[in-house]
Amino acid sequence: MILAFDVGNSETTIGLCHGLAVRERWRVTTDGSRTPDEVYLLLLALLDAAGVRRSTVRGSAIGSVVPPVTAPLAEACERLTGAPALIVDGRSKLPITLDVEEPLTVGADRILNTLAASRLHKRDCIVVDLGTATTFDCITADGVFLGGVIAPGVLMSAESLFRKTSKLPATEIVPPKSVLGRRTEECIRAGVVFGAAEAIDGLVRRLKAAWPRKKTPLVIGTGGLVTSFEDLCTEFDRVEPNLTLQGLAMAYKMLALRQVG
Repeated sequence: MILAFDVGNSETTIGLCHGLAVRERWRVTTDGSRTPDEVYLLLLALLDAAGVRRSTVRGSAIGSVVPPVTAPLAEACERLTGAPALIVDGRSKLPITLDVEEPLTVGADRILNTLAASRLHKRDCIVVDLGTATTFDCITADGVFLGGVIAPGVLMSAESLFRKTSKLPATEIVPPKSVLGRRTEECIRAGVVFGAAEAIDGLVRRLKAAWPRKKTPLVIGTGGLVTSFEDLCTEFDRVEPNLTLQGLAMAYKMLALRQVG
């Protein structure tokens, strides 16, 4: 088994993977101030709480968009597993082609999402990842990354609203019973949640209209907030919350194991 780390700006998702199966999944706050020792102890605690023996974890793969976190995490992983951590970025020799103007600026999460989508489904795909930002990433069946869209995330939009409007209370990001709000809190939730769902569907439709090939792409939803929007977004064909972790497991098999062999 390996540990896979999807390091986002707000949260880090950690998966214990056996092949492409995610046996355990944890979410922790992304914190660039943690030392390698602190990260190591955190990982030991998570494994212990899940009843997983440290000796069964043979490697690690990291996809990070937060550079200050990457090195301490890699050091802790090497101490835990006894093997160097695999770090995935735009330079990684994966079977996808980054057909964009600045390939090295493409985030690891976008690379991993499209790698997993194209390899698992073997067709053109749009991957919508609902995290700190909402990303829309486009890849062909034969592994050509076409680019996509990066939009403000749902929570980012909501927090901006709460900060800039002193009389509006912060509220939970769940859909109200009706789009027609009758209390201020319901109005906010309707605007944030239904507004985000419509924006997601609208951008997907625009991407489909601009698609350079004849076949309509498969639309996959993923990310920390995707389950909240599964029933609200009509353009999702599939919802796969572990897609990024599966991409890390694929990358590990393709790169780290190949290097050992």
